[in-house]
Amino acid sequence: MSLILFGPPVHFDFGARKLLPQVLASARCAKPLFVTDRGVLAAGVFKQATEGLSSDLTQALFSEVPPNPTEASAIAGAQAFHAFGCDGVVGIGGGAALDLAKAIAILATHSPPLWNYSNRNPAELPLGVTPPLILMPTTSGTGSEVGRSAVIIFDNGIKAGVRCPAIVTAAVCDPELTLGLPPLVTATTGMDALAHCVETYCSATVNPPADAIAVDGMQRIFSNIRQAVLHGHDRQARWHMMMGSLEGALCFQKGMGAVHACAHPLGALGYHHGTLNAILLPHVLRLNLDFLGEKANKIAELCGARSVSEMPEKIFNLIAELGIPLRLRDLGLERVRLSGIAQAAMLDNANKTNPRLMTVDLYEALLDQVY
Repeated sequence: MSLILFGPPVHFDFGARKLLPQVLASARCAKPLFVTDRGVLAAGVFKQATEGLSSDLTQALFSEVPPNPTEASAIAGAQAFHAFGCDGVVGIGGGAALDLAKAIAILATHSPPLWNYSNRNPAELPLGVTPPLILMPTTSGTGSEVGRSAVIIFDNGIKAGVRCPAIVTAAVCDPELTLGLPPLVTATTGMDALAHCVETYCSATVNPPADAIAVDGMQRIFSNIRQAVLHGHDRQARWHMMMGSLEGALCFQKGMGAVHACAHPLGALGYHHGTLNAILLPHVLRLNLDFLGEKANKIAELCGARSVSEMPEKIFNLIAELGIPLRLRDLGLERVRLSGIAQAAMLDNANKTNPRLMTVDLYEALLDQVY
């Protein structure tokens, strides 16, 4: 039996950022710690996102956000939370900033190590009360603003999640914050969102509402990703991409598959999650094709393939068209660094819900293909 859960309140539309003062007041948060990255600051997006707030309210700022958030950065953020005397957290940025904001909110009221609360830890401890947490995405990729976990690289080197489905007080999703995203960032984050929709849809977990949401997300992303990459100021394309991103994360409750089972340990080596998902997605679809049933026909229809067998190639060609690297070696990854990735993929939680029962040998063969 599936647990059906669809997350926090979401304010979604052009200009939704202007509701931030109201959302903070509703959460009784008078002094939030703002978590964002230096790129968002430099691009002026942070200023845009917080334009409804007085400048003195945004002084408690933590911008040391790594491309893949780490336990060490979460501990540093929690220290900043207490040093500033904060009573809440606002995450503004891409998936790294939002996941880090979640981890900081957890460590604000829970003792480290963060691994104590990881869903990969057999002795996982339950989470207690956390401060108000408001998340504002500035990319259309991870959907972390409504995702059920905070994905972190722990001090032990494992990239995995902290299960925190009830931690987000509210999400504020304003597609205007994505209008200035560069084409490659738009492409890789968009393919991240697409991978979420595809993998959750393919998961064997029974959850018809989530399947319907995943199909809607795929349709939006397949129909708009090219336009968003080529014409970044197309407001409707950006709206649909952000909605597709949110929808992909709403479906995380179904579990994912071999794409994420590989992307997590590869990401622990320092590579961009969305890029890894894009590289892996068509190959995993081909690997799983005979285990998808009617779902393969629906994905083929949505991506414009003439047949199910053509569907993985159609998605591969889309990735090439968007200018995303096609192989792991194109990222500068040395072949020797793949040692142990197949074994790590078998242990990843995403592996449990891949539609095809995987083995180390199958993962090794997959990694050979994508290298």
